Amino acid sequence: MADRISPLVAYFSMEIGLESGMPTYSGGLGVLAGDTIRSAADLEVPMVAVSLIHRRGYFFQRLDGQGHQSEEAVAWPINDFAELIDERVTVEIEGRTVHVRAWRYRVTGESGHVVPVYLLDTDVSENQSWDRTLTDVLYGGDDHYRLCQEMVLGVGGFRLLRALGYQDIRRFHMNEGHAALLVLALGEEKLAAQHQPDVISHDLIETIREQCVFTTHTPVPAGHDKFPETLARQVLGDRWWQLLKSCGVEETLNLTQLALRGSRYVNGVAMKHGEVSHSMFPGYPIHSITNGVHAMTWTALSFQKLFDTHLPDWRRDQLSLRYAVGIPTSEIWAAHVDAKRTLVEHVNRESNAGFDRDVLTIGFARRFAAYKRAGLIFQDLARLKQIVRAAGPIQIVFAGKAHPHDREGKDLIAHIHAMRDALRGSINVVYLTNYDMEVAKMLCAGVDVWLNTPLPPLEASGTSGMKAAMNGVPSLSVLDGWWVEGHLEGVTGWSIGDQVDARPGSQQDIDARHAADLYRKLEEKVVPCFYKEHERFVEIMRYAIALNGGFFNTQRMMAQYLHDAYRLGQTPTPQSQVSK
Repeated sequence: MADRISPLVAYFSMEIGLESGMPTYSGGLGVLAGDTIRSAADLEVPMVAVSLIHRRGYFFQRLDGQGHQSEEAVAWPINDFAELIDERVTVEIEGRTVHVRAWRYRVTGESGHVVPVYLLDTDVSENQSWDRTLTDVLYGGDDHYRLCQEMVLGVGGFRLLRALGYQDIRRFHMNEGHAALLVLALGEEKLAAQHQPDVISHDLIETIREQCVFTTHTPVPAGHDKFPETLARQVLGDRWWQLLKSCGVEETLNLTQLALRGSRYVNGVAMKHGEVSHSMFPGYPIHSITNGVHAMTWTALSFQKLFDTHLPDWRRDQLSLRYAVGIPTSEIWAAHVDAKRTLVEHVNRESNAGFDRDVLTIGFARRFAAYKRAGLIFQDLARLKQIVRAAGPIQIVFAGKAHPHDREGKDLIAHIHAMRDALRGSINVVYLTNYDMEVAKMLCAGVDVWLNTPLPPLEASGTSGMKAAMNGVPSLSVLDGWWVEGHLEGVTGWSIGDQVDARPGSQQDIDARHAADLYRKLEEKVVPCFYKEHERFVEIMRYAIALNGGFFNTQRMMAQYLHDAYRLGQTPTPQSQVSK
């Protein structure tokens, strides 16, 4: 049975970060989804969420002494976190009937409002052995496996909601294109109700569009799921392929294009990313709603106590964090010292690295992909050593996983380890394994400066720097993604490079320019400020909380989705600008 308050919004995401002990997420996308749901619960949004159970998780990361990554499946006790529900549905995959059950996890907000999350599971005795694995591994397998998973998510998830009695859903929100096949499931339902032939007409797609919202997170064409006709017809069957054809799909099933075609409201996840997405998909009106983070989840205990004292409404109203400008700097520093102590003790316990609580600590933690350029700070070791001798000591902590099939990402982890060894005796460098939500909480609160070095414009948003800002940690970042909006030079942190770098050149040239500016900022601004201008450094911390923490949170983000995307109180007018 449906929950007492009938959900009006259904949120679909291939990954959702709910708890560290639940490996149902790989990185930023999943953590953002979890934060979104937590804020929906806080704001009492009538929402229900759908994802996959990922029985074997993303993966457990092992690193040898040289930083070579290997992966192991994760066994986790599902029963400790979620309850198995009775309702089941079926999905036709390659002509076979695949049975789908679900586990329910409840997210409870500050007021007690519950947002149920249904985690789909195909590991049931009625299924063939291979079908039972479809909900095992997040982003595992090949295109065939991925498309089957996306069939389970989009179609199976839609049918489960209907089986549970959720008939009043007004908006279906696809968080990335993985769930785009729910557009077809919605169309199928409408065709059956109207006793219409299996053709999704222009009028019908307009009706579907009124109910769908699509958020894209990927600013490069290669990051969007595409499947050739032969595979799509094999997995979906001829009938559904014809439905796709009537939706405008030609020789390739592009799930992003399907989501764009089937959604009234489409948004990128930062202002700059919205512009990039619009240029990638001309003909579609693409808006922007900048990401945020869930303040209570990502604020260290010492800062929670501080905010409770000075900003008593902050848990209910994150906009009140702007009044952090009135918190005495001595108390902000004391809260930071407590968070830093926790991190340093963890680092030394895990690595025996001998981190020093009085040394400027720089943090870099995220998914290890080449475009994130984790090694940029090591481009010129002699220059880095000279900075330390001239301005003061630094220590650097890294964390993050590379996708099992990402050779470049794995090589980058090994490179960081080689740089660690090359700098031994001059700069202390540590790499923490198995980056997860708990490690992220310690890092984002305990470092002194958050480093972010993506190759523009490839960072759609990024949220790790937002988590750091909640704890007063300023960013030293390339002007891409959210930092374009959050950056005030010397006020909330520091930039690397220009906001608009129109100078031609190869990536090697861009890397060289950004590395040079990174070194200059460290030597002239960041390190001297930390050691010689303590009061000013803490003032920057205070503004990071007030200006960035007060805005870049999922409470503000969810309010924007409610107002701009969901519009539950009205029936929106169809947009005619969409490509036919």
